[in-house]
Amino acid sequence: MTDEGQQDAAGAPSPRRRRRWPWILLGVLLVPVLGLAAWTAIALSYTYSTGDRAGYIQKLSHKGWICKTWEGELAMVNVPGAAQERFPFTVRSDSLAAVLTKMMGSRVSITYEQHIGLPTSCFGETQYFVVGAEKAAP
Repeated sequence: MTDEGQQDAAGAPSPRRRRRWPWILLGVLLVPVLGLAAWTAIALSYTYSTGDRAGYIQKLSHKGWICKTWEGELAMVNVPGAAQERFPFTVRSDSLAAVLTKMMGSRVSITYEQHIGLPTSCFGETQYFVVGAEKAAP
């Protein structure tokens, strides 16, 4: 008589016990991958904050080894003669990046969403994702 956890007369593990290992291995590998995928989906769909910034686009470059994103900096000058503040941002849309490239050199207003807790830099190097842009009044 062979039950789970017992061996047969030849000393080999029972067939039930042998079939359980692939499921355990699958669970050990699959659970973290599904957890990471769920966390990423939640972090991308939940917006921590939204806002607008105005300034001059100082740089915009297409970066990344595998996941290419547009990374840029907005130079903001609050008071003439004061040091400028730089606002780093990420653009995930190629069409929006083309619009921003055309507006380089002029004062722009960008609308962004902040997404906190993204697990990799594959979605962008910053937390701030630009979702819109327009020319700002001087």
